[in-house]
Amino acid sequence: MSLDTTPPWEDVRNYVDGTWRTPTGDDGQDVVDPGTGETLTRVGFSSDDDVDAAVRAGRAAFDDWSSTPVEARIQPLFELKRLLEEHQDDLAEVLVREHGKTLAEARGELRRGIENVEVACGIPSMTQAGHLPNAAPEIDETAVRKPLGVFAAITPFNFPGMIPLWFLPYAVATGNAFVLKPSERDPVVAQRLFELIDEAGFPDGVVQLVHGSADTVNAILDHDGVEGASFVGSTPVARHVYARAAENGKRVQAQGGAKNHVIVTESADLEFAARKTVSSAYACGGERCLANDVVVVEEGVYDEFVDRVLAEARSRTVGYGLDEGTDIGALITPEHEERVRELIATGIEEGAELLLDGRDVEVDGHEAGNFLGPTVFGGIDPGMTVAREEIFGPVLGLLSVADLEEAIDVVNRSDFGNAASLFTASGADARKVRHEADVGNLGVNAGTAAPMAFFHFGGRKDSFFGDLHAQGDDMIRFYTDETVYIERWPDA
Repeated sequence: MSLDTTPPWEDVRNYVDGTWRTPTGDDGQDVVDPGTGETLTRVGFSSDDDVDAAVRAGRAAFDDWSSTPVEARIQPLFELKRLLEEHQDDLAEVLVREHGKTLAEARGELRRGIENVEVACGIPSMTQAGHLPNAAPEIDETAVRKPLGVFAAITPFNFPGMIPLWFLPYAVATGNAFVLKPSERDPVVAQRLFELIDEAGFPDGVVQLVHGSADTVNAILDHDGVEGASFVGSTPVARHVYARAAENGKRVQAQGGAKNHVIVTESADLEFAARKTVSSAYACGGERCLANDVVVVEEGVYDEFVDRVLAEARSRTVGYGLDEGTDIGALITPEHEERVRELIATGIEEGAELLLDGRDVEVDGHEAGNFLGPTVFGGIDPGMTVAREEIFGPVLGLLSVADLEEAIDVVNRSDFGNAASLFTASGADARKVRHEADVGNLGVNAGTAAPMAFFHFGGRKDSFFGDLHAQGDDMIRFYTDETVYIERWPDA
């Protein structure tokens, strides 16, 4: 098969019980290219009946799928991995057109998604629990992992190709059925993924796709046939999803927002640290929960580091995501661009020093696009809005501290605990940060603390609500429950 990469595209549809269906809700919205302002297609929103049909299809498929031998369950995943790799460039182009990030970033995102499919293919080993002979006199005990039913994932606009694959492969490999509700802002990548899923050979009803907005999310969270839900998005919505799903007796993992920090010590390689810091802050236009957009620098190297950061930031090219040489693409919507502009203005009003202003950037031929250039604040205070709130745009702030102790305090005072990075040549500094920083993902001399698919994706405080995270072994525990089998044979 070939994927349609040239818009305008057909209207976005649901995928339920192995068939494509038009959502029957009353509302919908246009899907717009953020770099051109061009309307690409339209997505209709699902009604409660649409959600019910998807969940019922999953429930109907669950009995046979859960009892299918695990080796047979992973065969469609092997085929999906092959199809994803075959169509990676096509998917990346679609992703750029509806999201705005660069082609290189889109390819990298899809690669990380494919890695999760690879890991899920190892479910036969990962789901093995435990066996203890002679746990008591003449008694052997065995823990057996079992799937639970239908799970759902509600995924965000910033990684429409990767984040659905944080969940879907593990859910189905462990024997569950699955419903995806992607972001309504860029739903076409999800549809293209499901075109490949349809070809990969999953039985009808094992995987479903439903489009919609907040009402669709609530219909999923309220449905009695859904056993659990995963969410990635902003902290206010994560709180809502966590509370509503838990109130309805569901398992839930809700990844929220972030405000990530870089710590730069006096012993760090400043050139390397500046390059990785700028890359982390501005990749994907800053629209990612792992963007390190506050830099805490030991005062002895602060001025030199600021100069290096400014040089790196000025070297970045803002442009259309499919154009060669583009480093920073468009932001997702005009409304989001305006919000980032307002936060920059707030930073100025609160006394931060605007060292580089990206608000006047222009991209020839793309005057209708949602573009902002790299912006750098110096002399920020931890209490300032730009130091506390998630900006989700190409904005970087720097502040000076006396020592590593103060730097760790700045990190830990944040309401968020998603990630941080440390640049240092000192093993003692690295050990101190490892033990004292209250974050779920920590990189040392790495600009972005993004764990590989076989480790879970951490997050603490207001960055995560739940017990079990995405990726890795946590997904196995989230999607299964253990039965302890206690066995005694008196005549043996």
